[in-house]
Amino acid sequence: MNGLNRRRVLRGMLNGSAVTVGLPLLNVFLNGNGTALADGRAMPVRFGTWFWGLGMTKSIFVPKKTGANWEITEEMESLKGIQKHINVLTNFTAFRDTYENLCHYTGWIIGRTGIAPSNQTDKPGETLDVTVANQIGRTTRFKTLTATATGDVRSTFSYENANSPNAPEFSPMAFYTRLFGPDFQDPNAASFTPNPKVMVRKSALSGVMDEVKELNAKLGADDKARLDQYFTGLRHLERQFEQQLTKPEPIASCVSPKALKEDPKLGGEAAQIAERHKMMTDLMVMAVACDQTRVFNMSYSNSSSNTTKAGYEKPHHTCTHEERVDDALGYQPTASWFTRRSMESWAYFVDAFTKVKEGDGTLLDNVLIYANSDHGYARVHSLDGMAMFTAGRAGGKIKTGLHIDGAGTAGTRLGLTCMRTMGLDIPSWGTKSNNTSKDVSEILV
Repeated sequence: MNGLNRRRVLRGMLNGSAVTVGLPLLNVFLNGNGTALADGRAMPVRFGTWFWGLGMTKSIFVPKKTGANWEITEEMESLKGIQKHINVLTNFTAFRDTYENLCHYTGWIIGRTGIAPSNQTDKPGETLDVTVANQIGRTTRFKTLTATATGDVRSTFSYENANSPNAPEFSPMAFYTRLFGPDFQDPNAASFTPNPKVMVRKSALSGVMDEVKELNAKLGADDKARLDQYFTGLRHLERQFEQQLTKPEPIASCVSPKALKEDPKLGGEAAQIAERHKMMTDLMVMAVACDQTRVFNMSYSNSSSNTTKAGYEKPHHTCTHEERVDDALGYQPTASWFTRRSMESWAYFVDAFTKVKEGDGTLLDNVLIYANSDHGYARVHSLDGMAMFTAGRAGGKIKTGLHIDGAGTAGTRLGLTCMRTMGLDIPSWGTKSNNTSKDVSEILV
């Protein structure tokens, strides 16, 4: 490698003082194929989720052909440009077992936790993004990032547990400030100054850690277990602080966005949601490119979506239940209009990751995104015939461009496949009828 390595810096003098300038991620730092770092380490693989509410209409959404080269259907017309980057998975089931079908809740909870909820406030386990983040997200500035296009801080589908939701960023300006404001350490900056606030936090945390052994000697077994769980979280925080106090390696694809001047107008009209989603997506993509996080979540709408259409008096949710099925079309035209807007934003989200070059490919090549909804056919609150997506190749571990028919099997198969792809060694996932040890093998390389 001609004596070069990723930690090589350019040295010189400026006004009598020594200066150093880090080098970006040049091709010389990669292997001959541009698919890994020259020292043999793989490019980092990231995991994300995306959510849209109120499912789809089977007759105009589900392709008739399975496998590759599936036909673009009416409700997925906007996905034509990203077809080669995604997999569409249909005809999967969320099994409620002995519990009632909790409308707009049971389906997505099972899809994200593998467990049927007993009531509308039951968060029966951590969501799969958190499980993955505990594996791969401890060395970045943010363990996870969560954002929503709804403008509503309650619109989250990511939970540590029942009492700890990962509240989403809903203001593009606030999201920008959090990601690229004063606390952002640009990996391509010529100089590096540790953030004194982080130094103070780490120092205080280290001081607390020093007392752990002494305290443990005075506790019983149950309290030791509780304390260990508590301090495990603190140790994870300390490692994240450590990362922020170390100069990051240069990343050629990391470009700090221009500062935002104002938030888009708040509102639930579809065009406003789409604009907010676009802004949040662009910020999220660059946060991933700058290695600020390796796990991320985006929601386009709520599960019982309240998105509105200009000139139409009812929101999406009400429309799915009250709009009659058009005799000539065979479906609810306005409800389908809302679904098509969801798919347009899904297409934008996926495509945004292809715009960032990374190695010999794009950022999307080193990402795996899982997308799901709350129902199959929202008009009747169905938990069968459910559709999901994946996007990205996960560093070459996932095939794309496929339509998979789940034949009524548990939708948790896709969650299990995603977690295993991200390196988790788990024999099965889910409980009762949702428990599965079977991957969606068709999409695995």
